[in-house]
Formats: sequence, C-alpha cells, structure tokens
Amino acid sequence: MKQILYKPGRIFLSVPHMGGHERNYVQKALEDNWVSTKGPNVPGFEHDICQHTNAQHAVALSSGTAALHLALLVLGVKPGDEVICSTFTFVASANPILYAGATPVFVDSEEETWNMDPELLEEAIKAGISRGKKPACILLVHLYGMPAKMKEIMEVANRYEIPVLEDAAEALGSRYSGHQVGTFGKIGVFSFNGNKIVTTSGGGALITADEELAARAEFLANQAKDHAPYYLHSQMGYNYMLSNVSAGIGRGQLEVLEKRVKQRREIYTYYRDRLSDVEGLYFVPEPKTSFANRWLTTVLLPDGFSPEQVRQELEHENIETRPLWKPMHQQPLFESYTSFGNGTSDKLFERGLCLPSSSSLTEEDLAKVVKTLKQALE
Repeated sequence: MKQILYKPGRIFLSVPHMGGHERNYVQKALEDNWVSTKGPNVPGFEHDICQHTNAQHAVALSSGTAALHLALLVLGVKPGDEVICSTFTFVASANPILYAGATPVFVDSEEETWNMDPELLEEAIKAGISRGKKPACILLVHLYGMPAKMKEIMEVANRYEIPVLEDAAEALGSRYSGHQVGTFGKIGVFSFNGNKIVTTSGGGALITADEELAARAEFLANQAKDHAPYYLHSQMGYNYMLSNVSAGIGRGQLEVLEKRVKQRREIYTYYRDRLSDVEGLYFVPEPKTSFANRWLTTVLLPDGFSPEQVRQELEHENIETRPLWKPMHQQPLFESYTSFGNGTSDKLFERGLCLPSSSSLTEEDLAKVVKTLKQALE
C-alpha cells in the first residue's frame, strides 16, 4: 500500500479542530462500554443538532452521503424517477440519486452565490413535465457554506409541488434570512466528515420538521428491523447509524460551533483584506439575506492564471489548495445525463481555487499563504 508522507509544517486545506470536551464524551462512552451504535451520545447529539439548527427532528448517521440517500428514499424517490440536482458540487451530492435508482438532471449555478439558478431550475421542471417526467425531488447544495437563493427556489418548488432536499453538508452554521440552512425544505442534510467545520471523524445527519420522515429514516438506517422479539425484516434497510463514540466527538464539537464559524469568517476577511491589491482576484461577497459560515475561502484567479498552475506553486511551498468542484455534467460518470447550463459552473471551475481555511491556522500560516499566493500571481 502506498504511504502518503507530508513534510513537517504543512498548511492543510481544512483539518479537524478539537474543542476540548470531546474527550469527556468519548471517555464516558468507553468507560460505560457504549461503543456501538447504541448509547446516550447518539440521542444527545441529535438533540444538540436540533438546538443549534432549530430543527424539530434529527437523525445522526454514518455520513452525509448516507443521509442524502435516506432522505431521497423517505421522500418517495423511486427507480425511474428524475431528481434535479445542482451540477456545481461534490459527487456525494449526486451519487445517492443513482443509489435510489433515479436519474439526475443537473442545473447550473447563478453568479451571485454559485448555487442552483432558480430560473434554470424552473426551466428544468417545465422540460420534465413536458416529457411526462415531473421531477420527484429538488436536491440543491449550499456550496462552501454560502446559502442558496432559498426564497426564489422555494417559490419555484412550491409552485410545482416538488419537495426540496437541502444538501447543507458544507453549511452548518450558515443562515438565510436568519434561519439555518437545511430547515427550508422537507429535509436538510449535514456532513461531519473530518474536513468539515465540525466533525465526528466521519458522520452526518438528517434534519426535518416531519416526525414521520425522521422515524422512517431512522428505521431504514437501522437495517429496517420490524417490531418483533426476533430479527424480522419485511423490507430492505441499511447500516447507516452513527456510533456512540463518534456521536460523543460530535457533542464536544457542537459546543464550539459558533466559535469555529467566527474563526472561518475571520480567515475569509484576512485573505480578502490582504489580497485586495491583487488585480483581478475575486472573492464571492455575502448577499444581504445570507450569513455564510465560510467553510472554505474560495477565490477566482485573475485572467491568465490556471488553478492548477497556482496550486502547484503553493504545493511547492507545502501549502495545500484545491480547485473548485468540477461540475457534475463534466464528470465521465454523469456526462450522459441531461443538464441545464448557462456556463457559470464551467467558468468557476476554470478560474477557482480553495485556500487553506482550517480554524486552527495561525496568523503566521495565513501570512505565508498570502505571500506565496501573491508571488504566484506576479
């Protein structure tokens, strides 16, 4: 097996940042022998998620991808259905559509937030209806922690009576019109992967105001065990529950969520202010209706510079950066599926770069990133 070695002093893109109390929850789980998917940390973590998001119900799960899969199933998506999905996202947003046996229909971004374009969304819905394939669900993404245009999107979705599933994997702590993203549609999903703003090492969650949807998701996540004194199964389930140990990490992490959001936003401001003199470098601003957690600080490079060229120059200085997401309609896996484009996500991919955004970065780290990036753009 190939071993990946990193030079000392590497500045990573986004790494876990412990708050201090995670150890207490995990230690208690170990002492009490609650190390499986049963134990007090799991419902405790779900309660904490509801407290932070103002959601009524939460189901802690093994990953954000698992949460998206279950969300599609409990929303009634069936094999042969069409699901509208943001094209400018990570593949984990789109793969669950295939898991459900459904067909993705990709919709491009608008330029203000880089999220799903409401006008193109309606165009895609109308096209589906004209073919006798009214979309079964709208799966939108709040990219890099920036809220999508939820007012316009919900107006379109409600007009055609299509349920909305919010992929807020990158957006815990982000708000639109004062409300946590993930609470506007029928279901919202978060990721607690190691690179997210808070982590359970690996994990996710589903939130909803609908008690029946939450109960159904939990049932399916626990191998769809029917109520009986023995193992009885009348339908297919999944092994998607979060462990009590991981949930303990999550409980400690959620205690410092607001602090982590503040730190990530300060990192964005640091980069923006100290790189303001670089002509042609663009930072996506925050609309008045939105409060972004700034999970990752992203930039569009000046004309004449490619993300790969700049990435390699920063890599030479032991600084990890990453291109913006390559749109799903450009991926070999999805290139045969229908997409409604305006060119926005293609341009973003061609020009965009994610900068190191870990909340544990020091001012010395940030200064090195700024200095190196300026040199790369000279």
